[in-house]
Amino acid sequence: MKRCISLGVIFLLVFVMNPVYSSEIPKEKKELCSWIDKNNNYLCSISDRIWEFAEIAMLEYKSSRLMKTELKKAGFEIMDNAAGMPTAFVASYGSGKPVIGMLAEYDALPGLSQKLSTVKEPITTGAPGHGCGHNLLGTASFGGILAVKEYMEKNNIPGTIKFFGCPAEETLIGKVFMVREGLFDDVDAVIDWHPGDSTKAGYASSLAMNSFKVRFFGKTAHSAGSPWEGRSALDAVELMNYGVNMMREHVKPTVRMHYAITETGKVPNVVPDKTEVWYFVRDTKRESVDKLYEWVLKIAESAAASTQTKREVQLITGCYEILGNKAGAEIIQKNLKLIEPPDFTEEEQRFAKEIQKSMEKEEKGISEKISKLVPPKGPPGGGSTDVADISWVTPVARFSVASKPSSVPGHSWGTTAAVGMGIGHKAMIVAAKTFALTALDLLTKKQLVQKMRKEWEEKTKDFKYKCAVPPEIKPPVLPEPR
Repeated sequence: MKRCISLGVIFLLVFVMNPVYSSEIPKEKKELCSWIDKNNNYLCSISDRIWEFAEIAMLEYKSSRLMKTELKKAGFEIMDNAAGMPTAFVASYGSGKPVIGMLAEYDALPGLSQKLSTVKEPITTGAPGHGCGHNLLGTASFGGILAVKEYMEKNNIPGTIKFFGCPAEETLIGKVFMVREGLFDDVDAVIDWHPGDSTKAGYASSLAMNSFKVRFFGKTAHSAGSPWEGRSALDAVELMNYGVNMMREHVKPTVRMHYAITETGKVPNVVPDKTEVWYFVRDTKRESVDKLYEWVLKIAESAAASTQTKREVQLITGCYEILGNKAGAEIIQKNLKLIEPPDFTEEEQRFAKEIQKSMEKEEKGISEKISKLVPPKGPPGGGSTDVADISWVTPVARFSVASKPSSVPGHSWGTTAAVGMGIGHKAMIVAAKTFALTALDLLTKKQLVQKMRKEWEEKTKDFKYKCAVPPEIKPPVLPEPR
C-alpha cells in the first residue's frame, strides 16, 4: 500500500487530483480549498507520521512536537506545556476579535497496532494504533488553520485563530484540564470534528463521565499454611465489582459502567495485599454521574470493610455531556455541501468491503453522501468526550467525515487500517476544507458568531461551569519514553 511522500520532498511535488466543488462556492472559499489541495501531500505526510508514531494518551510527545514545529515555521505563536501537560499546546495567529478555536487530538489506543491490511494483522503485537483516527483529526484541523492563516495574512483579515493541541482525549484528560485552566475563556466559538462512517454536521449530546481508580490494601500470608493471617485485597476488588454489577439492575438504561482490574495478585499461594481497579461511570447528565460516583464509592467502602482491607480512591478526570449548538451545525452543513463528500476509488471501496468481510459486517463499502442535518432523537450514544467541557464555556460547532467502512466500529483494527491510507487521507482533506471555510465564515460574518453565542447563552442561562476535577488534582503527566 503506497503512502504519501515524506516531508523532505513535499514542496517539490503536487498531488494530482480533481477536486469537486459546488458551482455555488464563492471565490474566497475556493481559494482556501485550492491551498489545501496544493498541500495535499504535505498534510498526508503529517497524518501518516502521526499514524506511525501511534502514541497513547499523555505520551504524544513526537506527535505534538511535529505539529508545534510546523506551526511555528508558519508564523504561529506557541504556548507550550498548556495546563501543565507537556503534550498540550496552543498555537495562535492574529489579534483582536473574534477569536476562533480549532481542536486537534493525536492520541492512539493501546493494542490496536495494524498493518494497512484488510485482515487483522498487527505491525507489532500488543502495540498501540490509531483505532479512532486521531491522526486524521489533528491533521485536518492543522491543515484548516494553515489555510486560513495564509488567507488572513494575504487579505488583512482581522481576528485571532487558535489551534488547541489537546492530548489524551481517549482518557478524557486534556481538554478538561485546559478548560479548568481558563484557556478557552476568551474564545468566541470553536470548531471540532471526528472521523466516522458518515459525513454530517450535528449537535447531538454525549455522556458525562468520571474516570477513577480504586486501590485496596490488605496483608500477605501463605494461602495454604496460614490464610487466616492474611487480608485479601483481591477479595475486596472482586466484592466491589460484584456490588457494582448488582447495582446495574437499579440504574437507568442510559447509564454505562465498565472497569478493568489493572493490578491483581502475583501467585496463588500468596494472599495478595494490593489490587487496583479502573472504572468509567457515565450517564446523560453531569449531576447523575456525580450521584453514581458516590454510590460506587460507597460500594468500594463496603467492600473494604467486609474484607478488613483499606481503600484508596484516585479521581483521574471527569467531564460533562456535550451542549449541542444548532447554529454552528447549520454553518458547517452549508460548507460541507459546497465541498462535497470524499469520492473514493473502486480500489478503496474494495479495501473497505474486504475489511467489512473480515469483521463479519455487511459489505457495503464507505458512505459517499452527506447526511441531512436533523435534530437529535432520543438519548445520546454511549460515548463520552472531553470536548463537552469546552461546549459549556463557549459554543462548539461539530461535524464528522466518513473515514472508515460503514458499521466498522471505532477502537478496532479495521479503523486503524482505513485511517492510515487513501480512505483516511481523503476524509482528512474534506475535513480540513470544512475547518477552513467555517473559520472564514466566523471571522468575516459577525452575525454567525453572534447567532452561535446567542443560542449558547440561552442554554447556559443561570449555569456556572464547575470543573468535575477539583483544583488540587493535577494532570497525570507521564515522562517521554527514551
